[in-house]
Amino acid sequence: MSADFRILAVIPARGGSKGLPGKNVRLFAGLPLLAHSILFARACPEIDRSIVSTDSPEIAKVARDFGAEVPFPRPPELARDESPLWPVLRHALSALEGAGPPYDGLLLLDPTSPARDPKDLQPFIRRLKESPEADGIISVSRPIFNPIWHCVLERNGWMENLMDEAVRFDRRQDVPPVYRIDGSLYLWRTRFVRREADSWRRGGRHLLYEIPESRAMSIDDLDQFERAELLVRSGKIPFPWMEGAPVPCPR
Repeated sequence: MSADFRILAVIPARGGSKGLPGKNVRLFAGLPLLAHSILFARACPEIDRSIVSTDSPEIAKVARDFGAEVPFPRPPELARDESPLWPVLRHALSALEGAGPPYDGLLLLDPTSPARDPKDLQPFIRRLKESPEADGIISVSRPIFNPIWHCVLERNGWMENLMDEAVRFDRRQDVPPVYRIDGSLYLWRTRFVRREADSWRRGGRHLLYEIPESRAMSIDDLDQFERAELLVRSGKIPFPWMEGAPVPCPR
């Protein structure tokens, strides 16, 4: 907890997933998938408050069982299949402001990217604090292939480079690194969240924070779920909140 940079963590967990029904409460490495993001937040003293935004009574119960706050039900218009996430975050910030000291940062913890390491959060926050011109910081990783070098598309039956700059390079080793947004950590200054009405991608200046590609999991369907769980169960991706300490059990 930092008096000079108060952080609100928001864990969005809609009830109507179509790619993997019930994924937020589906058992992942022995716990509901949602619980890993809750336990991550509880393991990070840098977070002043963490809440779950959901429209589902079932998800709300699981969240509370694992110690999370669910201070309001998510409005139905923000819980549709086509509802973007940014308004959900703006709604959460707006709903909680005025009840205490203002928040300086809003941290998004998406349950579908559970392989976070609490040790990353402090330097992640510090980079944003040390860059007053930045509106946010996003975790990224390097994919196993470079899109500039490897990615092509088909036009009128012919193969073409996806990116025009591919023709500038004769060796893969000379291509500049490309990163992908991995879904693990997003942190924005709350003034930016209040100001930017539509999407964080359409405005603002953002920093990158690289994490290992091995922890850059995103779970949206059954195949991704099973592959991610296999990595965790094999010990290749440790969850610190499950090592040497009793795991909170649902009441």
